[in-house]
Amino acid sequence: MVILIKEQEYEIIKDYGETISSLDLNDIVTDYYDIYDYIVGDWAYGKVRLKGFYESNHKLCKEHNNILNVEDYLHNKCAYGCKHFILKKVKINSQDQAD
Repeated sequence: MVILIKEQEYEIIKDYGETISSLDLNDIVTDYYDIYDYIVGDWAYGKVRLKGFYESNHKLCKEHNNILNVEDYLHNKCAYGCKHFILKKVKINSQDQAD
């Protein structure tokens, strides 16, 4: 499933606890996350925390923001069994833009 957040499409990779439908992501996702390939959100103390992640081949990718380590992040940095979601930015083919 694809959703639109501030004119950017994101594919829903995971929605554990079905939390996305209860959020207005346009209000909580800021321009800060535009550079990331993924946005991960988790619930803590009644609020959603967001973290950006990159594809492993991205030039800015480090161990702490590599999408290959997202399960480690969810296990070690988030509350046990917390509701969470993973969104992947839908990239627009540059040739499609030229049409």
